[in-house]
Amino acid sequence: MNTKQFQHLHARAGFGISKSLHHNLSKKQDRFNVVNDLLSASDPITELKVDISEFENLTLQDFRDKATRQKIQKQSRMKMLDFNKKWIERLSNTNEVLREKMTLFWANHFVCRDNLNVIHINQYNNKLRKNALGNFGDFVKAVSKEASMLKYLNTKQNRKKEPNENFARELMELFTLGEGQYSETDVKEAARAFTGYNHDLRGNFKFRKFQHDAGKKDFLGKSGNFKGDDIIDIILEQRQCARFVCEKIYSYFVNDNVNYDHIEEISEVFYKDYNIENLMRYIFSSDWFYDDNNIGVKIKSPIEFLVGMRNIVPITFQNRKDLLKIQKLLGQVLLFPPNVAGWKGGKNWIDANTMMLRLKLPSVILSNAKISIQEKGEFEDSYEKYYTTKKRKQFVKADVDWEQFDKTFEGTAFDELKDIILATNLSKGAKDYISGLNQNSKRNFCVQLMSLPEYQMC
Repeated sequence: MNTKQFQHLHARAGFGISKSLHHNLSKKQDRFNVVNDLLSASDPITELKVDISEFENLTLQDFRDKATRQKIQKQSRMKMLDFNKKWIERLSNTNEVLREKMTLFWANHFVCRDNLNVIHINQYNNKLRKNALGNFGDFVKAVSKEASMLKYLNTKQNRKKEPNENFARELMELFTLGEGQYSETDVKEAARAFTGYNHDLRGNFKFRKFQHDAGKKDFLGKSGNFKGDDIIDIILEQRQCARFVCEKIYSYFVNDNVNYDHIEEISEVFYKDYNIENLMRYIFSSDWFYDDNNIGVKIKSPIEFLVGMRNIVPITFQNRKDLLKIQKLLGQVLLFPPNVAGWKGGKNWIDANTMMLRLKLPSVILSNAKISIQEKGEFEDSYEKYYTTKKRKQFVKADVDWEQFDKTFEGTAFDELKDIILATNLSKGAKDYISGLNQNSKRNFCVQLMSLPEYQMC
């Protein structure tokens, strides 16, 4: 495995080269050993938690009182900001990098939003983390019983004689099979199977058997007195389930332009046992994963962009609201997906406003520069208004650990630093431009490279 391939693997399986991986760049390494080391490092499961002690003694009576309930919900929303910040910090500083990257992926697959109960969403996020590299069937069953999902897709309202079809529909359309792979009858019958699903105040799953429709159901060609887990087992029998999930994983980790021969290849692997870790090992070990047409061709998500920058230059945001503000402007706020389909990704990450911000952000954060406002556009107008009304002198307040950067890249040549920071294949024009950059300071050179359009690719 050469340096370019090593960097490509860690750009996709993680967030680029971190200081802990930098010393491996010059070593000639066996691909299968590197991939196995990556997977082994993610065997542990380290839960991500915020302090929720203030909610531990709450009772149902507290939630029945309107004023008390509103106070609890306000406190919970503030804790969500803490959780958002902790999640980004975890992504920037973890040995379990693939597990964390997979958790981020699954959060945009099993999409769920719970603005009002930090206990439940904390549990949900850690459920994603726990199952991120496990068995997909067990994963789907676990998600179907999570309190946040039961609320988000209205399974709590799904009762005998009053079925709610929301979860059953999204289970098939977004989580397992894809649009057009089931009938409306299948949706209705599956909804009946999930009746009686509920949870207690602490978020523990409760099956209310008197609210469950125990009658016979006809689903995807099978008949029986099915419950929710039975429906999921029948879905897993469909090869389309493996194919659908593999296509989403391929688009996220390999290339937005899907090669359907590769999809058939990996779906055969996945369908055998639905083992996610085995699937990822196969993808990262395949020759085609390292083809030039798969390297540096994906647009970084806002979170990948932010975390990747922090991997090169350690950054600590003084104010969690600054971090939230950046996410909002870039178009991806962790824990707050836009809808049940999640973020579309790919080219949808970029428009005229977000691109301008991305190009300016490295110098704004790392060099305390200002965003120049010349031609007024939608972003510029709102940005100027923000400063006028809020009277802020700085866009964000951040502590930048340049000393750690200097230590990490002390023996690294400028040309090597360029290859580490820019993962994409460069055009002649880009190479010529970079060759003309000032190379008196690695710090300035780093900021200049991160301010190029090529830095948006991974």
